[in-house]
Amino acid sequence: MTTASTALDERAARSDADDELAPLAERFLLPADVVYLDGNSLGPLPAAVPAALADLVTRQWGTDLIGSWNANGWWEAPLRVGDGIGRLIGAAPGRTVAGDSTSVQLFTALSAATALRPGRRLLVTDPGHFPTDRYLAEAVARRQDLEVRRIPPPGLEEFLAAEGGRVVAVSYSPVDFRTGELYDMAALTEATHRAGALAVWDLCHAAGAMPLHLDALDVDFAVGCGYKFLNGGPGAPAYLYAADRHHTRLETPLTGWNGHANPFGMDREYTPAPGIARARIGTPPILSLLALEAALTAFDGVDLARVRAKSLSLTAFFLDCASELLAPLGVEAVTPFDPARRGSHVALRHPHAHGLTRALAQRGVIIDMRAPDLLRFGVNALYTTHRDLLTAAHRLRDILRAAAYDPTPPPTGPVT
Repeated sequence: MTTASTALDERAARSDADDELAPLAERFLLPADVVYLDGNSLGPLPAAVPAALADLVTRQWGTDLIGSWNANGWWEAPLRVGDGIGRLIGAAPGRTVAGDSTSVQLFTALSAATALRPGRRLLVTDPGHFPTDRYLAEAVARRQDLEVRRIPPPGLEEFLAAEGGRVVAVSYSPVDFRTGELYDMAALTEATHRAGALAVWDLCHAAGAMPLHLDALDVDFAVGCGYKFLNGGPGAPAYLYAADRHHTRLETPLTGWNGHANPFGMDREYTPAPGIARARIGTPPILSLLALEAALTAFDGVDLARVRAKSLSLTAFFLDCASELLAPLGVEAVTPFDPARRGSHVALRHPHAHGLTRALAQRGVIIDMRAPDLLRFGVNALYTTHRDLLTAAHRLRDILRAAAYDPTPPPTGPVT
């Protein structure tokens, strides 16, 4: 073992021994002999979920049947689960609703935000935004005769100084889904408001990984998914946050019967429900919604400031692993070393990212990649250890040294 490897090994052992969050790993059912570093795409199975789903299927659905809408609180679940998520994103009760997909919730948020600033014609989005965010910004712009401007977050203030009076809303994410770079939500929201526009945030890569303060920052709207750091399972429901100052004027583009003030009155005309409940659309997906609710118990008693501190320790350690072990083999770190600019995954660049990702999986290290050349290593402070990251770095180093991978692997399916 080299001096660098020895130092990294000792550092991993010391950091993990001092980890006060280590017992939280018992709240997850992780497979043995697998290093799972893809929770930024799909969180692992929380230990509370199987029993909750078994009760839901066998007792609530199987025995209580349709009475469960009342007796087991199914009808209230979107608002109840929304409040549970709200506690993790800095939102007071009654400002978050859970359900539908991130795409649906983003369409709702962008449509509602642009309707609140009539006369302004520019909708700002990040050219590096996740594709859904960019596609839906264009869709909303077409519907409302707006013009989309693609401005990277670092260039927002300069753009607003010139065009701010024409901007209706700014749609960003605090974390770049490819590189893991973290942007300053507070500064960007404040700049947006100084221009008289509304701030819409996509929290998919941030919620559950770090403290968020939507109410304190005066964020207007936010959306996010339930299956990444919230660990709600594949396709878990998304959520929508709306500041309470907007509730009375909140116009949703999809006026489904669940968002009616009197849904079982079956009224001829639509009357929106009070508060965030008007953002409900159709019948909630109870199986997945209550799986998400059970998953959120993994955060019970957890201080997100401590989660963030450990996450930064993990990502800093892995960046050092990359510098010592992988950079000499042609791997470039893309994620910023500055902790104030780093989310909860590390992106490394290599021209054969796809083949290396496949080779790591064959050796028990699960990550993902983003075309054309980024390997993403996601950390979740609730269960990831420094030893996990050192193992991943060692295995990637060994693969590169031996050229033990297919540079152009055949597809195994549509998901990379």
